[in-house]
Amino acid sequence: MAKHKNRKFKTVLVGCGSMSSAWLSSKAAKNNIDMVGFVDLIPAAAEKRAEEFGDAGAIIGTNLKNVIVESGAEILFDVSIPEAHYQNTMTALSLGLHVMGEKPMADTMPRARKMVAAAKKSNRIYAVIQNRRYLKDIQIVKSAIQSGVIGSIHTIQSDFFLGPHFGGFRDAMDHPLLLDMAIHTFDAARYITGADAQSVFCKAFNPEGSWYAHGASANAIFEMNKGISYIYNGSWCAIGQNTSWESTWRVMGTKGAILWDGGDVLNCEVYSSKNKSPSKLKSIKIPKKVNRSKILGHDSNIQEFIDAVRKKTKPMTYCVDNIKSLAMVDGAIKSDKAGRMIPITD
Repeated sequence: MAKHKNRKFKTVLVGCGSMSSAWLSSKAAKNNIDMVGFVDLIPAAAEKRAEEFGDAGAIIGTNLKNVIVESGAEILFDVSIPEAHYQNTMTALSLGLHVMGEKPMADTMPRARKMVAAAKKSNRIYAVIQNRRYLKDIQIVKSAIQSGVIGSIHTIQSDFFLGPHFGGFRDAMDHPLLLDMAIHTFDAARYITGADAQSVFCKAFNPEGSWYAHGASANAIFEMNKGISYIYNGSWCAIGQNTSWESTWRVMGTKGAILWDGGDVLNCEVYSSKNKSPSKLKSIKIPKKVNRSKILGHDSNIQEFIDAVRKKTKPMTYCVDNIKSLAMVDGAIKSDKAGRMIPITD
């Protein structure tokens, strides 16, 4: 029985670009899956990944359905481009596979809703990679908030300022910051607070000197449930004084505030006495105890997905939850186009 519980799952990879190597190199992948198929529109890319990670006799092809059927796969790893997520996921779910996919879920909300519905109907797990939830420091921040040390949360702000020169499709696309990066920060805000967005006002713009064609910067105000306001400031063409990729954060509550630099610097100030005098604040240390198996980024994210498949549970990044982060991106873009605050629906 133990052998059956720990058996490896037959898995197909679709999208054999550079990111797929990070997935398949993880300890979770090596210990839990047998790579029986590789799919990519560029056959050489699939062949390369098969040589590196494939089982003997792994199927290689450009047609996902054919490779799934021929290989007898049970799980799909979808590391393709966003525009392909919908068709890949729907194909896999229709054939009875569980799916782990790259972010974002889909390139449109209507498609994302159909994917969630298909996952429910098929009784299969469809989860999305949100590896930043599985980092040590964000879990420390979340635990501190949950402990009540700064009281009830009312405001959270994140600042993301970097200036990467990617080249390629990002330089030419509309809303590159909101579409390609902000979902990480929006999802982190949901994770930290345990709250979901209800409405948003967003303004995207392209500053002088930007090397992007459109919308490399954005400011947004989200009204969350639980009475929380979330303020997002971001730029992908920032020159100097850059933040980390995880952003810098300020979380304000009724008893104090937490400042987090997105790395390992975490400061907290709270009232030093019951009279709640602004002049009487004290700095306190935040406990840094975490579950080590849950702070390994991609590895922890993939392992939780595999465990959910084995135990028939729902992982933290299950599609029913993750679509709420995608809805924040969709809402922000719609608000920017409309020039007004709009409701967010998932």
